[in-house]
Parts: sequence; C-alpha cells; structure tokens
Amino acid sequence: MIEPGLKQETAHGAYIPQLNQDTSVSAFIKFLEQAILVRSPEEFNAVNARHFGPRFPQKQEKFQSGTAAHRASEPKFEEKYFQQVVDHFNFNSHGDNTYQQRYLIQDQYWKKGYGPIFFYTGNEGDIWEFALNSGFISELASEHHALVIFAEHRYYGRSLPFGNSSFELPNVGLLTIEQALADYAVMITALKKQLGAPDCPVIVFGGSYGGMLSVYMRLKYPNIVTGALAASAPILSTAGLGDPKQFFHDVTADFESYSSDCANSVRNAFLQIEELAKRQEYQKIRDELSLCRAPSSDKDIHQLYGFLRNAFALMAMLDYPYSVSFIQELPANPVKVACETMLNKTDLVKALRDTVGIVYNLTASVGSSKSTCYDIYTLYVECADPTGCGLGFDSLAWDYQACTEVDLCYESNGVTDMFPFLPFTEQDREKHCMEKWGVVPRPGWLKTQFWGDALTSATNIIFSNGDLDPWANGGVRKSLSPSLIAINIADGAHHLDLRGSNPADPASVINARKMESKIIAEWVKKKETNVF
Repeated sequence: MIEPGLKQETAHGAYIPQLNQDTSVSAFIKFLEQAILVRSPEEFNAVNARHFGPRFPQKQEKFQSGTAAHRASEPKFEEKYFQQVVDHFNFNSHGDNTYQQRYLIQDQYWKKGYGPIFFYTGNEGDIWEFALNSGFISELASEHHALVIFAEHRYYGRSLPFGNSSFELPNVGLLTIEQALADYAVMITALKKQLGAPDCPVIVFGGSYGGMLSVYMRLKYPNIVTGALAASAPILSTAGLGDPKQFFHDVTADFESYSSDCANSVRNAFLQIEELAKRQEYQKIRDELSLCRAPSSDKDIHQLYGFLRNAFALMAMLDYPYSVSFIQELPANPVKVACETMLNKTDLVKALRDTVGIVYNLTASVGSSKSTCYDIYTLYVECADPTGCGLGFDSLAWDYQACTEVDLCYESNGVTDMFPFLPFTEQDREKHCMEKWGVVPRPGWLKTQFWGDALTSATNIIFSNGDLDPWANGGVRKSLSPSLIAINIADGAHHLDLRGSNPADPASVINARKMESKIIAEWVKKKETNVF
C-alpha cells in the first residue's frame, strides 16, 4: 500500500514513488522497503534501476548496471564487501559497530605486490554505474600493471550503514564527507595489508563529486594517497565560491555555441509559458507540453520550470560525441540534437516539449511502452540541489548532503541564461533543509575543512575539466603549481576523460588522457624510488 503523500504511478509495471514537500522521509522509506526487499543485483537493476538508482533518472530499457549482460563487454570486476566502521569519530555513539561497504576489484593487470593501486572514490550512486562508465582507469591499469578498486560511498547503492533505516533521524547524521573519506582511508589501508601490497603507491580517481573526494583524500590523507586525478570536480562552487548564476549561464552557453537561435528559441518558449501561466491558461499548458495533469497553482508552474530546466542541464553535462546510457540514455551530441529539435517547429512550446523528450523519453506512439505524458512531480524532484537529486534512496542521501556540507545554491534568472527566474538562495536552502531534515546548512564548511581555493601548499593533483561541461567553471581551471595541474579539454563534457576510449573521441580528450597517464607514471615512479 502506498503511504499518504506518495503518488502512485505505473510505468513498465512498476510503482514509482514521488518525493515532494508533503512526503515524509519515513513514508518514502517504508515504500522502498516493500519495493526493493532483498534482491540480487541482477533482479534489482533489471527491474527497478531507473527508479531506485543514482540521483539522475535513467531509462529502464537499457540500464543494466552490474548485470551479466552489461558486464560482458566491460572491464571485469569482482563485487566484494568490506566490514567498515560505522562512526570513525565518536567512540561512544556506536562503539565498534560496523556495516558492509561494497567495493569492486579488478586485478587482471596487477603486478601483485608491486604495481600501483588505482582507487576510485565512489560518489552519489550505485558503484557499478561508475565502474562501468570509467573505462579509462582500467585502460590505465593495463598500461601501469595496476590493481583497480571502486569503492561505494556510504549511504549509496548497497552500502547502507543502518539498512533501510539509514535515512531516519539520527542515523542519517553519519552521512558526511569526513566519514566517507575515513571509510576510504581505512579500506585502502586494510586491503593493502590483506593483498600483500604495503608499499604499493595509491592513486585516487573520481569524477564530479567523486572528483571532489579524490582531491580531499590527497589533502586529508597524503600519507595514504600518492596523487589524485579529479575529473570535473566543482570544488570551488560547492564551497560557496564563485557566482551562483554561473552554472545555468554555462548550460545556456553550450546551446548558444551551437546556435544563438537555439538558445533564443528556448528562452522565448519559456516566456510563452510564463504568459499562459499569468492568464491561468493551465489546460493549454497541459496540452501544449503533453503533461499528465494540468498545473493549477504557482507551485505547479515552479515545479514545471525546474522539470524543463533540468533536461537542458543534463544534455549539456552529457554532451558526449557518442550515445550513452550513463546517468541518462542520450543520443550522440545531445545539445546538437536538442537544438535541431527546438528549431524544427514554429510552435515554440511544442518544440520545447519535444526537446525535453530527448531526456524524459516521451512518445505518443500507440502501443509504446514509453510514457505518453510528462508527470512533472514523478520525473523531477525539487530538493536542495537545483540541478536535481534524482529518485529513490540515493536522492535522499544527496538531498541530505546538499542540506549539510555541499553548497549548491545555483539559480537561473532569464537574463544571463535562457531559463525562467528560479532563485535558490541560502535562505531557500535553509528553509527546505529544516523542513525536510531538521538541519541548518553550514555554507562555509567545505571552504574551512577542505581549503577552498587556498590549495597552493598541496601537491600531486590533476584537475581536469571539459569546456562543454557546465560544472567546469566551478572547479580549478588554471594550474596552481608544477604538481597542481589543470587540464582543460576542448570539446569535452562531464568527466569525458574518465570514460573508456571511443572512436568518436575528440583529439583533445585523447591528448588529455596521454598527459594524465604520463603524470601518474611520474608520481608512481617517484614513490617507488622513495624520492618523495
């Protein structure tokens, strides 16, 4: 039975929970307990991966993270569990209690006991999804005879310290960056001993939030980590540094780079919707945009704007030169496809509908298994991250992190970008977080704890960013020293360099990977010869 406040929606025979401002966390968790029960990875991912997976929605048809079908053509990993300490910093709260932290290991290239260890600092989702979309690390391992480990972040995927009660208060309070880093430090230390590799240098890798964690591991545990490759890591903007308008400005810039007419058409489509909303022509909005229900309030229009804007953010992030099913199934060059779709109709609102359908998978064909209308509250959940928290347990975890340490006060304004005026201030964040979690965010904490932009005393970090990625300008774009190296990738989207080699790769990312490999080889050699 669906608890009050949870909307029941059928898609491919599955029930999709809706998390909104009226939904209690406990009600949402009770639903998920009934939905996921205890399933094998294959059963779970094949049936419900779209709805209980990473914080960005995925298409169910081809998402096979961790399934035998997907692994057949991918790097071979063995799934294991590590007995991890629940609370590293309070000896009284949970004593020596532990939980099962999932990790993936690949040793086929490793020169046992001598080769380096390449350790991926898992981020906000199922670790299989990151492992199967970071093929460069395995390619690098074959070149450097390295052991590869992908560790899952606490409170994500199957690494739940308190099981299905993990998101109840006060249990969720142990979801912090500091605890996650300590998890990785303890795991690395123990596995090195267990595998007979006490002197093997460790290089950490990560993309996006995972890239932030890689930077933090090098800052916090330089005794354990020799170097870090942080791809598309917005360590500055998430610490509250920079312009809150930057992200959606940069999303817009991606579409403007294809055609100024494209961005103008998107902007004008939103203006037309705004006019319809002012006249309360809600039925027309429903019909023009193929919504499952007509909006009926300012709240619904606000939700609609966030839903539409989110599609453009995803296409800009994942503007890869080939089709992918990572985070979201998208065609090759989705920004180009979006602009062609947007400019294909004279009716701009209907063109906008078709354009966001690239992300949300809308079709009106008879007998199709795809949706025939948009349920804007099911497909997009407003949270403390204006770029989207996704659905399922992982959405709860990311919302909590955005309510505590990770500052994501990004906004659009219709002037410096092509989107409606959707502010998200620290006051808005504080209000949401107090209502949902009973916590008050600490806006300056990441800057204090992890150095902000005062990084010059650190060493051995690569900051890679793609020029197409709207997250790029929230990270380090200029080298800070000979060992704090910024690599900027023209024609590169969100951590494209971590993905496996592809015939469609631009020369810029091929060159970036060569440079990264060379730098990492130097770090490893220096460590092995004790020059450090």
